[in-house]
Amino acid sequence: MAEIAPKPRMRGPARRALITAAALKLFAGRGYHAVSLGDIAAEAGVARTVMYDHFPSKRVLLLAVMQEQNAALVEYVGARITGSGPPEERMRSTIDAYFSFAESKPQARKLLFDRTDEDDPEIQTVRQGIRESRTHAVAALLGDDMRATVGIDPGEPIAEAMVELIITGLDGVAQWWERHPDMPKSLLVEGAMRLLWTGLGHSG
Repeated sequence: MAEIAPKPRMRGPARRALITAAALKLFAGRGYHAVSLGDIAAEAGVARTVMYDHFPSKRVLLLAVMQEQNAALVEYVGARITGSGPPEERMRSTIDAYFSFAESKPQARKLLFDRTDEDDPEIQTVRQGIRESRTHAVAALLGDDMRATVGIDPGEPIAEAMVELIITGLDGVAQWWERHPDMPKSLLVEGAMRLLWTGLGHSG
């Protein structure tokens, strides 16, 4: 009888990725309080003891997942903001990128923008910090365009306020899209583009 080769041991980074993916799914779907570390371990297909090799608590795991997904969002959208082409073309590409992120990663979008039911002060503080860091990063990426089109310096507080308006507005459209999934993404992009470009690029 042929011997069965032992199953190769999964490396630490791969196990961590399984855990964070499971945590994202459950936190986004059920909320922080309704999910236990045991639930996440079962979803990830790992022993609960393995969880503690990577995350000492559920709170630490949530914060890690939020920070990971926020970095992915900023990288995903930032690549379009700083891409080639004139400002109007890059703005359209950026809007498309956000809607594409919302479409392909609905759990990440929900965790970053919708889930605010945690009553833990540390989680609330970190969530606010993530939001501010995202706004600051996008303001910096949009800096040259904002200066050239509407004369707003990216270092001014109003710049981040305007970026907050853009991000919040686009996410509101993404939430509407979840309720009306038959709407083509291209129409949402064009509609948002008309509104935003009228404000951000009409001087051209």
